[in-house]
Amino acid sequence: MSVPSAPAQPAEDQRDSARLWTFRHPLVIRLAHWINVVCLVVLLMSGLQIFNAHPALYWGAASTFDAPALAITSDEGPGGAPRGITQIGTHTFDTTGWLGLSAVGGEPTERAFPAWATLPAGQDLATGRRWHFLFAWAFVINGLIYLAYGIGTGQLRRRLIPDGDQIRDIGGSIREHLTLHFPEGEEARRYNVLQKLTYLVVVLLLLPIMVLAGLAMSPGLDAAFPFLTESFGGRQSARSVHFIVANLLVLFVIIHVLLVLLSGFWNNMRGMITGWFTIRRIPGETIRTGESR
Repeated sequence: MSVPSAPAQPAEDQRDSARLWTFRHPLVIRLAHWINVVCLVVLLMSGLQIFNAHPALYWGAASTFDAPALAITSDEGPGGAPRGITQIGTHTFDTTGWLGLSAVGGEPTERAFPAWATLPAGQDLATGRRWHFLFAWAFVINGLIYLAYGIGTGQLRRRLIPDGDQIRDIGGSIREHLTLHFPEGEEARRYNVLQKLTYLVVVLLLLPIMVLAGLAMSPGLDAAFPFLTESFGGRQSARSVHFIVANLLVLFVIIHVLLVLLSGFWNNMRGMITGWFTIRRIPGETIRTGESR
């Protein structure tokens, strides 16, 4: 598969001669990124709708109602006032207002996740499942296209596999992130080692586990391929793994968006919309031309 040539470079901004344009994201990768954004938002919100139908997690093949690994419910607090409760193992936490109990039409209502976080907003398991399954397939197909393109063009290797010098300087990269110091010059033309390792874990580990755990919950697939469900330790374990990995992906997205904001929001957004990204020159350094990596 040949790599398409980069579109014409934007006109140089004469007010900032210290910056250099570089082409960072090919069209297929940009499209896959934004399709993933839509899919993940719908999958998260519809997934929370599905979770609300039975807001508890268990380990094993069956539900152990008396001893859930996690449960989000409500009960009566001091004085008889209702309160939201989140239980993790044997520990309970008051989460009134955002988990377990939230206002619906001005009235406190028992609901694991609030209406603004679910799709649809009202309690509707059937519609939530339809949204979830539709966008799950869109997400999988988009991911397969991304992988095929990435492998065929070498983009996957360049973007996800750290270079030797990056591995040797991983401590320096950690310090840079902790002090919010972002690369400039030639080094800014490639993802840093922490980005590559994180994307590697997300693309090749977390996302496949989430998809497989979702499939393992299907009664039809369980009957046809029982080894899939058994590999997770049972359907309830698969549901718990699916929920945990989804939350890890939410954490990844939060950190990703935060770093986008801190490292230059408009520059990063332009790069993911048009493909073009600007880097700050370092005096005396020669910067290669061509697509960044």
